[in-house]
Amino acid sequence: MVVVVVVVVIVVVVVVVVVVVVVVVEVVVVVVVEVVVVVVVVVVVVVAVVVVRLVVVVVVVGLVVVVVEVVVVVVVVVVVVVVVVVVEVVVELVVAVVVAVVVVVVVGLVVVVVEVVVVVVVVVVVVVVVVVVVVVVAVVVVRLVVVVEVVVVGLVVVVVVVLVVTGSRVLLVAV
Repeated sequence: MVVVVVVVVIVVVVVVVVVVVVVVVEVVVVVVVEVVVVVVVVVVVVVAVVVVRLVVVVVVVGLVVVVVEVVVVVVVVVVVVVVVVVVEVVVELVVAVVVAVVVVVVVGLVVVVVEVVVVVVVVVVVVVVVVVVVVVVAVVVVRLVVVVEVVVVGLVVVVVVVLVVTGSRVLLVAV
């Protein structure tokens, strides 16, 4: 009778310990996954804010450079044309200013558009890579938790079967 009680107590203790270990492992894994997801989301938001600021700075600086270049070209053209004959002044001034303004504005705008497109493409690529990495890590962690649970449950079943078989043999020997 004492042997049966001892076997039952051992089985109960083993089952309780295994259940506690499984619960603790699940809680730790879930907390770690949540912390990683929060950190990744914060990093993505910070990168997005920085990139938006960079785009704004690039656009503003690009437009300021275009305006400064236009002013410089106009001043240079006016000074050169005024030195020349008065009749040529009007024709050359109009032609030079129009050509200079068109060239500078077109080139400046093309440069600004290219810079903005490059920054946007980089942001999109970074965001896609981060999202893919987060999803892959989350799937792997969930799969690992399932594998650990299956292994732990299998071990519990094996231990319980061994204890029951051993306990039955002890009872038979005792009888």
